[in-house]
Amino acid sequence: MRAVFLASLRTYSRRYVAAAVAVTVAVAFVVVVGILTSGARSGLMDGLGAPYRNAEHVVSPEGWPSSELDPAAVIAFTERHGENASAIGRATLPAHAGSRKLSDTTTVGPIATSQVWRWQELSSGRFPSRTGEAAVDVYAALAEDLAVGDRITIGVGAAASDVQVVGLVESPSPPAQASMYVTWPQLLLWRDHLHLGSVAVRGEVGPLPEGAKALSPEAFTAERLTHVQNRVDSLSVMLLLFAGIALFVSILVIANTFSILFARRLRDFALLRCVGATRRQVVRSVRREAAVVGVLASLTGTLVGVGLGHGLIAVIDALASAVPMGAAELPVPWLLGGFAAGLAVTMVASWLPTRRVIRVSPLAALRPDAGVDARTRTGLARPALLLVIGLALLGVAMDRSSTALMLAGGGSVFAGVLLSGPVLVPRLVRIAGAPLGPTVRLAAENAAHHPRRTATTTASLLVGVTLTIAVLTGMATWRTSLNEQIGRDHPIDIALTSPTRPLTTDLLTRIRRTPGVERAIPVYGAVAQVAGLHDPIPVVTAPAAGQVARDGGVFARVEPGKIRIDADAFGKDLTPRPGDRVTVRAGDRRIQLQVAVGTGWGPAGVVAPETLATLTDAPEPRAVWIRASTGADPARLGADLDELADPVGATIENGLRTWESLDQQLQIYTWSALGLLGIAIVIALIGIANTLGLSVLERAREHAMLRALGLTRGQLRRMLAAEAVLLSLVATVLGTVLGVGFAWAACETIVKPALRDATMHIPWLSLGVVVLIAALAGLLAAVLPARRAARVSPVAGLSLD
Repeated sequence: MRAVFLASLRTYSRRYVAAAVAVTVAVAFVVVVGILTSGARSGLMDGLGAPYRNAEHVVSPEGWPSSELDPAAVIAFTERHGENASAIGRATLPAHAGSRKLSDTTTVGPIATSQVWRWQELSSGRFPSRTGEAAVDVYAALAEDLAVGDRITIGVGAAASDVQVVGLVESPSPPAQASMYVTWPQLLLWRDHLHLGSVAVRGEVGPLPEGAKALSPEAFTAERLTHVQNRVDSLSVMLLLFAGIALFVSILVIANTFSILFARRLRDFALLRCVGATRRQVVRSVRREAAVVGVLASLTGTLVGVGLGHGLIAVIDALASAVPMGAAELPVPWLLGGFAAGLAVTMVASWLPTRRVIRVSPLAALRPDAGVDARTRTGLARPALLLVIGLALLGVAMDRSSTALMLAGGGSVFAGVLLSGPVLVPRLVRIAGAPLGPTVRLAAENAAHHPRRTATTTASLLVGVTLTIAVLTGMATWRTSLNEQIGRDHPIDIALTSPTRPLTTDLLTRIRRTPGVERAIPVYGAVAQVAGLHDPIPVVTAPAAGQVARDGGVFARVEPGKIRIDADAFGKDLTPRPGDRVTVRAGDRRIQLQVAVGTGWGPAGVVAPETLATLTDAPEPRAVWIRASTGADPARLGADLDELADPVGATIENGLRTWESLDQQLQIYTWSALGLLGIAIVIALIGIANTLGLSVLERAREHAMLRALGLTRGQLRRMLAAEAVLLSLVATVLGTVLGVGFAWAACETIVKPALRDATMHIPWLSLGVVVLIAALAGLLAAVLPARRAARVSPVAGLSLD
């Protein structure tokens, strides 16, 4: 049988190319998933996790974000570890540049003297190296008109300290960024104003401060990143989904390919049985052939995946330079896993076709194969059972928010649809081709005449379209819902607030003319003293907030009898807690209001119009809320508006920078998903091209008979093209329905538990593009097989065995 094995490899090497391509693409897909994941995580560590990139552990509060670490305990812990630890945090202090007041809430953070812990990126000048020196964030420098060489006084009274600006730096990690950075000994001068949220540690952690926990840098970064998503790690969920999809699609494509290849060789297997080969010997030979194909194709797929993965990262960097994709390390576990998965998938996919080989007797195989009718009771029972089980699992998954059950249910439903293909697809093809011309009707009848072959041909494209529609719809739903969530946390891009004097109409006009401002509205109110706050603040009402707010103005709709305060704007100075009743006094008028909190509009209290009318009869413009144009530079726009705000004593709250930082993290997920989606579509296109090519090879005698009856080469090509387009349209329509259904299940299972107010969002334009591309893909996939079929003369075709 060794000679038979080697002869089979030589004889059928060209036919095995189709199966090898399918395995290669599947393995490449798995490897690309690993490389893109490595690049995405590297990008997150370069940005969000930059302060911890050289750490082995990160110490942080156990109950974050509702609990904090004691600054004294963190300082002692950091001092105990010396050069092996770096505390991350900041102090909030007033600052002056000469006689010019900068801000009462200037944030000052630590900058390490050791290169190991220094995560800020130098823009100009140098890093601080001793007490009395500081580096200023480039955004703050633009906003406050600071440059290298300026002197700044930080703090007041006995805690005041003069520092010289020696450098400008960029801060890639939004949670750790500050307006200015000084050395650790300098920062300890303001320990009473210090908030320390985490400590990066190398080596042994030792005893932890009370209420602290130790995580790996990756786990800590994931915790911070997933906080906005209700602690759901979208990257891991996306990885799980695509890994499952990769294996499912690969098994399907390879199984279809092997089914057609082995069906063509049944007579050869029968002859081997007739000359004395046992069933075990035939099966062993066939499976050895599959193993050789699997090994060679898996090795090729691993190499192709490495090149393709790094190429996709380069393409993402070129197309979206703002997306912080990092340099991907070579993921050895993914390489080994991809190779092993390719070999395993090849053997699994070839198992059922080889079982059919041993079930057919030699004499039966030498006769024409009548096949199995899919329309029998047995043929319909299995799909119906799978559909029922799958729908039940999806229902339980949505109820319990179980990703594993969702994958199992979705796979069961899809398997049921595929198994019912020989019944469903031909009928849909007949319906689609009925109103068209005779050539199309001939193509439709020809496709419907071979239900199993037709279902097999559409299977790959059906998988690709279903995957594409599901991912596009799921991404649109997730991204829209997450943007809405971030919009609720940061509703106003930039807010100018003036507690000292009313803002003028001229200032509003100049703000509206500033490049980067899409819309600006005046916000009316009165300055009032709120019990529990040190200084008076503007108390405003904004019924027109929906014109500029990213949450549609929901934050500004306050019930009468309540006052909503921005917790981030006041920080630790906000002693009133949500639900407390405080006295609000404006002039000689006072009122008791219940405190509510929010974030994102600056140092002002928001009340209902009726409440403001109780405090004042003549409200004045005390703030301007701004919606930035798409693509506006947060630093430049903030600096331009700060120049307008300084002369009138107004403060700037630049929420656009926070929005941009979060949006960059979201872009990692979006572009990673698009890259993986592109590879999945390639699998589908290769699958349909392989199946069509093998189908044309299988129907050579049939095409020769049509040619002998008078069909021209051009008519044969048009018939095959029409058949491919019909199959593509049927697969596309069916895949669109399934894809939207699966996306809805994913929304209920994954998105809504993370983002409670999420709603289903269907990107109709994108779906229309997918339908058009799928139809064109089917047409293009039929070009080469149709040309090959047309080249065979009727005599040669009829003589084929």
